[in-house]
Amino acid sequence: MATPAPLTQHNAPPKQKKIRIGDLLIAHKVISQEQLSMALADQKKSGRKLGRVLVENGFITEDQLLEFLAQQLSIPYIDLSRYHYVPEVVRLIPEAHARRFRAIALKQGPDGVFIGMADPTDIFGYDELARVLRQPLRLAVVKEAELLRTIDQVYRRTEEISGLAAELEQELAAYDVDIAALTVGEDLTDAPVVKLLQSMFEDAVQVNASDIHIEPDERELRIRFRLDGVLRVQTTADRSIAGALVSRLKLMAGLDISEKRLPQDGRCNARVREQNVDVRISTMPVQYGESVVLRLLNQGTGLVQLDQLGISEDYAQRFRRMVHSPHGMVLVTGPTGSGKTTTLYAALRELNRPESKIITVEDPVEYRLHGINQIQVNAKIDLTFARVLRSIVRQDPDIILVGEMRDQETAEIGLRAAMTGHLVLSTLHTNDAVSTALRLIDMGTEPYMVAASLRGIVSQRLVRRICESCSEPFDLQANVEALLNEELGDNAAGLKFQRGRGCSHCNGTGYQGRIAVFEMLEMDEPLVAAMHDGNALDFAAAAKKQPGYQSLRHSAIALAAQGKTTMDQVMRATYGIEDT
Repeated sequence: MATPAPLTQHNAPPKQKKIRIGDLLIAHKVISQEQLSMALADQKKSGRKLGRVLVENGFITEDQLLEFLAQQLSIPYIDLSRYHYVPEVVRLIPEAHARRFRAIALKQGPDGVFIGMADPTDIFGYDELARVLRQPLRLAVVKEAELLRTIDQVYRRTEEISGLAAELEQELAAYDVDIAALTVGEDLTDAPVVKLLQSMFEDAVQVNASDIHIEPDERELRIRFRLDGVLRVQTTADRSIAGALVSRLKLMAGLDISEKRLPQDGRCNARVREQNVDVRISTMPVQYGESVVLRLLNQGTGLVQLDQLGISEDYAQRFRRMVHSPHGMVLVTGPTGSGKTTTLYAALRELNRPESKIITVEDPVEYRLHGINQIQVNAKIDLTFARVLRSIVRQDPDIILVGEMRDQETAEIGLRAAMTGHLVLSTLHTNDAVSTALRLIDMGTEPYMVAASLRGIVSQRLVRRICESCSEPFDLQANVEALLNEELGDNAAGLKFQRGRGCSHCNGTGYQGRIAVFEMLEMDEPLVAAMHDGNALDFAAAAKKQPGYQSLRHSAIALAAQGKTTMDQVMRATYGIEDT
């Protein structure tokens, strides 16, 4: 990484240097005249910057473009993913300016501020930043995606949320406020409770939180976000504001605000930071009020493709072979929150073609896919999985997704549908792939039905990913090393492992994001024979002999050996799972 040179009046203003990036790229034979003409035509239609058009059309990589730009402007190219920034310095630039001009303050010294910009040729942006900071500037070029990700991490709304919570507390204390009137008034845009909720939702979406927990305690109200599967306290406030907050959330979801003794469930759609977010709301009476959990399902970012699951190439080919079967059942298993629905929807995206009719039965419908018929079960009107499945076949589907095999009736109907020419995708709560088929038998289904219908099983877990910005070599503790030797034997020799030291990019945790660990079984002749007999030991033995079979724990250890996760995460994810 280039080290910024001292700031001087001589090297500070590259702003006067106006360059035509297209002509320079041609002059240096990076792109052809034909490619430039095509990019300029696209730019004229879309209005996007030429560099972005060139990258999106595949004429040049983003790294090549930025390195070339840095060379021409005689400025450094900074890899933000490995740059240890100081949040207080980053906040020197107001958030609105940082987002508008795609700029970030990286370092401050007695001779000025070192600024990273996605487009250092933006003269207007340079002038405006110089006016706001009132200091000499020196530029670097950075990737736009990394810049926006850093901005989202730094410009949090913690102080704003705490301030709005305090404002709401004062308003409730100063007046005899009717909570219901506060939450159902016509003009709510200025109400402190609404401002608090807006800031809370914006901050949660900005950091990609999966859940918001609002929990009243004896003396305080605690608001926590679940990030990468771990709860973190966002802010605490006086417990007196809990009633106003919960009532407003109930109204948003169409729940009964007068009912505080029983649990309630609802949903609503929210538009947050120009993104559509499906919000599932669950209320629960607790000792000091009502606990509320908000599940956030971002319709724009929740759906991924098979190639984005982090699955190995071999496993991806095997999984595609399963889900492209003309008929049969494919099961994805794991505990709650292990990414089962994400995996199934990735398969549905690939299978969603005009010539195929796809029907899903879910509780709840988590993501909406165009061209697919999705059914939300409703126990209150007896619209159950089994009842819907009994009628689905008359809708002439090619592919059926069942949210979960919850009972014997649902499993039997699903298996019969798989036997009669339909592809059935579903989930099941089991520890590993080997025990999944046997679980279906334990539910009361006939072994011959499972043997005839089942095509494959995928078991998965989510482990936390090591932060790439602070990853470093790490020596295992003696007990972990002993476990590794027990699992791998001689194959454990020479394996190297990493950990995250903790930095500004991961808020000192050493982890950033999550990655899935998979175990996969394809039903072959030995497995089908063992399943037909209902013999658990024979089935487990045949599974372990299957070419390419790897247990969940071995798959997780392989990820740790690649430096993607830690052995601590491996042990947490596979605790209690024993190779049968």
